[in-house]
Amino acid sequence: TILGAYVLREEANHWWKNAQHRIGAGGVVITWEMFKREFWVKYFPADVRNKKVVEFMELKQGNMSVAEYAAKFESLSAFSPYYNTVEAEYDKCVKFESGLRPDIKQLIGFSEIRNFPTLVNKSRICDEDGRAKSNYYKAMSDKKKKGQDRGKPYGDKSKKSGGR
Repeated sequence: TILGAYVLREEANHWWKNAQHRIGAGGVVITWEMFKREFWVKYFPADVRNKKVVEFMELKQGNMSVAEYAAKFESLSAFSPYYNTVEAEYDKCVKFESGLRPDIKQLIGFSEIRNFPTLVNKSRICDEDGRAKSNYYKAMSDKKKKGQDRGKPYGDKSKKSGGR
């Protein structure tokens, strides 16, 4: 992995030096926006970005935990820059909430939380509490079933002793 990191670092350095010559010609000061544009063109072609935008727009929690869903949501939202602006906080919350599993959405939705970190945290708590509740009832059910499988203490002893 060290060799791989070295090779990637060298490739990135080579690309950046070439990009500097190309976009910084004539003494132009390279801004962060210029760098990002060049970086996206090189490492994330339009077709890849478009696929990521579609993946983001269709993202649902499914079997993921809220923490996993939130991480994937944040990662994919980078491809939809609108959702990363202060003005879009409300829409980002609505989008996140709409992708939650129905059991969590039912508990969270009525609160109309429109601060993204708070929404993620409250959703995570609901998810963890729901999983703990489910595990508890499953354990109780398993324990009850296990108790039903025991032999009757007053069972027919003649069958066990060979019919005497």
